[in-house]
Amino acid sequence: MTPENRNLILAVALSMAVLFGWQILVIQPELEKEQAQQALIAEQQAATAKTLNVDGTPAIASTGDVTNLTPGVAGQDVATTDTAKRITIDAPLVQGSFSLQGARIDDIILTGYRETLDDASDNIHFLKKTSSQAPFFAEFGWASSDADQPMPSAQTLWAADRDLLSPSSPVTLRWDNGKGLVFTRKISINNDYLITYDDSVASSLGTAITMYPFGLVRRQGTPPTSGIYILHEGALGVFDETLKEEDYSDLRDAPAGGMKVAPEAAGGWIGITDKYWLAALLPSQQEKFTYSFQSLPGKTDRYQVDYIDNVGLTLAAGSAVSTQGRLFAGAKKVALLDYYEEELGIPNFDLAIDFGWFYFLTKPFFYAIDWLFNLFGNFGVATLAFTVVVKLAFFPLANKSYRSMAKMRILTPKLQSLRERFGDDRMKLNQEMMALYKAEKVNPAAGCLPVLLQIPVFFALYKVLFVTIEMRHAPFFGWIADLSAPDPTSIFNIFGLLPFSVDFLPPFLQLGAWPIMMGISMFLQMRLNPAPPDPIQAKIFQFMPLFFTFLLATFPAGLVIYWTWNNLLSMAQQWYIMKQVAKSS
Repeated sequence: MTPENRNLILAVALSMAVLFGWQILVIQPELEKEQAQQALIAEQQAATAKTLNVDGTPAIASTGDVTNLTPGVAGQDVATTDTAKRITIDAPLVQGSFSLQGARIDDIILTGYRETLDDASDNIHFLKKTSSQAPFFAEFGWASSDADQPMPSAQTLWAADRDLLSPSSPVTLRWDNGKGLVFTRKISINNDYLITYDDSVASSLGTAITMYPFGLVRRQGTPPTSGIYILHEGALGVFDETLKEEDYSDLRDAPAGGMKVAPEAAGGWIGITDKYWLAALLPSQQEKFTYSFQSLPGKTDRYQVDYIDNVGLTLAAGSAVSTQGRLFAGAKKVALLDYYEEELGIPNFDLAIDFGWFYFLTKPFFYAIDWLFNLFGNFGVATLAFTVVVKLAFFPLANKSYRSMAKMRILTPKLQSLRERFGDDRMKLNQEMMALYKAEKVNPAAGCLPVLLQIPVFFALYKVLFVTIEMRHAPFFGWIADLSAPDPTSIFNIFGLLPFSVDFLPPFLQLGAWPIMMGISMFLQMRLNPAPPDPIQAKIFQFMPLFFTFLLATFPAGLVIYWTWNNLLSMAQQWYIMKQVAKSS
């Protein structure tokens, strides 16, 4: 065996080892660990759901030191006692309820989205009651350093003026603490996912008192996450126009008391996000708040994001004060987040969607594809049309590159002759090859330009397809019912013709029809390219289509379709340019 062949075998072996090793040693264990963790959490929650709850009563220091005021909670779970009447929520995109005990928003069902593609599947149950297996709720309230003045808590029983909360019928709540303070809370909901709390406190006291409004969102149990290293799910917020993100693992590892991520930040927002859904607190943008992320002690993992006005509102004797807080609890639709960012002055609210490093490309790409979707009525067709637009935009650069590659192909016999003459003298061979390139005015690296240009485009499109809810459950044609999910077919059961499942195989081995078509198109495209001067390198390149076929088996089908279509367009363009160069030479 020659040294060249040994190097080739070694290079191919190492490449495949990287691919399979990464999947088997990193990805698969991570998935198994996540599944085991979720199974344990579910078991713990099932055992405690009927008897345990999270107390939302603010823990307020009685020293009068406002720096100790936090919307944190007592560290222990308490028994569920919520048997009070619930107010029904009925809005165009939201259904659910909230209890008059505590007035928490803890039951939000998103009627526009289902768990699966099955029309009979349940709607997304986003926020969940404290009596459920995985409580997830939002709460607004008041804190005070005066221990003699009771504040509304999770156990407070409010009186309501009506039984239904809808866009046309807000609900007004009232509670008298019996010691000179009367709390009034008007809760309203719009036609989307925005709930507004208008809180006021009237005093009959003979002295002034300082009140500290706060808001919090809390989740019990660590939810399953949708991606590994490519998507943020957990706590996030924008403070002083800067995005801050913390994964669930980061919160669990944080020191006791959580992280004050933005002491005294003006405006901003804070929340907990899933891949497609967001629960975010939107306080007044004209005041300063202390924002924090927390992981609370208890029988299960508990995560909280909150804000509090540490300056406070002074309630003079016989007067009243008021404040407003908003909760966004729903789908992360790009246009909707942009609307609230503009309408309410919420800074960088669109960053709730993880657009990634190529934000400057990803968001414009989304809007372009969304516009094409409104034109064609199919996101898959819109992606194909967008690919044509991208190809036209990069046509001058690609044209120059492909012409250089076509000339390189013509020079292949001359390069082979040089290798035969100077193969034993690498320095001389390189000198002669560079002289030939200069004489023929050919740039051997020009062929890399289209690939380099595609990298940011590819990742931007990947983000569009993977993170935007508009792509969720968006069909293409044939067997592709969800462009955001991998191709569901597999070559190992003849694309569904054989009556058995291949779910037991690692995801990268479940080769669907579209990944295979992408690999074939990539192989044919590479056949149009000139062979690399190094024979070992040339043979390695022959294995790249196979490598990428396995790699893209786990990617969203929409991205694989884009890559396949892009390869076909590139082949057509390259073939045409090669013919033109051949005629002129």
